[in-house]
Amino acid sequence: MAVTLSVIVPVYNMASGDKLKWCLDSLVHQTMKDGRIEIIAVDDNSTDDSFAIMKEYERQYPARFLAVHSAVNHHQGGAKNIGLALARGAWIGFLDADDWVVKDYYEQLLLRAARTGADMVGCDYCLTGEHSWTVGQVVHNNRPEQTGIMSTEKYRRLLLDTGSLVVKIYRRRIIYGNRRAADPAFAGDRDSSIRRDGTFIGTPEDIFPEDIFYEDNAVCNTWMLRAKHFEYISEPMYYYYQHGASTVHTITEKNLEDRCTAARLMWEEALREGYAVTFRPELEFLFTVLFYVNTLFSAMPKEQRIPDRYAFTRALAEEMKRTFPDFQQNPYYQERIDPEEKRLIAMQMKSHRQFYFYYRALWAYRDLRKKCGIR
Repeated sequence: MAVTLSVIVPVYNMASGDKLKWCLDSLVHQTMKDGRIEIIAVDDNSTDDSFAIMKEYERQYPARFLAVHSAVNHHQGGAKNIGLALARGAWIGFLDADDWVVKDYYEQLLLRAARTGADMVGCDYCLTGEHSWTVGQVVHNNRPEQTGIMSTEKYRRLLLDTGSLVVKIYRRRIIYGNRRAADPAFAGDRDSSIRRDGTFIGTPEDIFPEDIFYEDNAVCNTWMLRAKHFEYISEPMYYYYQHGASTVHTITEKNLEDRCTAARLMWEEALREGYAVTFRPELEFLFTVLFYVNTLFSAMPKEQRIPDRYAFTRALAEEMKRTFPDFQQNPYYQERIDPEEKRLIAMQMKSHRQFYFYYRALWAYRDLRKKCGIR
């Protein structure tokens, strides 16, 4: 029986608080039949009991669950590349190891694809801070006007508001491109790629950048532009767990540097794949937000312990000027960036020193108001 869908789950230290169990329970109880779905959970060299938990699921559900261990930690990109080397499905999906999905999540997405001929299907998700099936704050991951048979205008809309990559499934060719593995018949040989103890010893796919966070940002534009028909179900079938250890809620120098790296890789891929000219306004705006705006205003708050903040933010501005010197005239920048942020950015573009010490004066002013009990 041909595998319809491969679901890849990168795992790192998710044993505590039943985070991993909530994720894996939602997958092994999917309504799809054994043989049609395979769940490939890849342990990214965890230091807790995550892999032991995964091996127990493999023992209980051998027809649909595969537990794999990476001997080296390469972050989510590395774990996803291992999963992609082993995936046999005509469709590919991803799930973060601290999230979970409704029991017919994948069946609903695949049914929509079968009815419409789509090669990429997504849905909404909800934010939740508890392990339950109560629907939390609903986030619309996409919009109806982005769907249907793709056109240049729809591609523009999809690039600007891609939504989360994990809240979608993809025809295999969208991810693998023109490489041999785009055909399920050329999926990696598991017998020679995995040792008896579950350790991966094969050759991972080279699709996601490794050793960085924000790896999705580096590849998502190419995936969107490979889609020929996108469909979207306006229902929150994906539960996005909010907790303090989440990557998106942690600001470190490493996170900030990885944002910059992901943005550079995003632009390099657009140049390499040949769509940088056609979609330059959209890509310029996406680069500006990821590389510069979000990074700058994440680094500047007083509570962030960023070594040599002055030099870091100055270098950020200088590289932004070199890469896209006219970014402030971008129509999406003009429309979407907060007016106060635009004012501060314009100040930094003229004088980093003025911007930096003005921002520090704001810290002092806000601290003074707090001490005086003024809101």
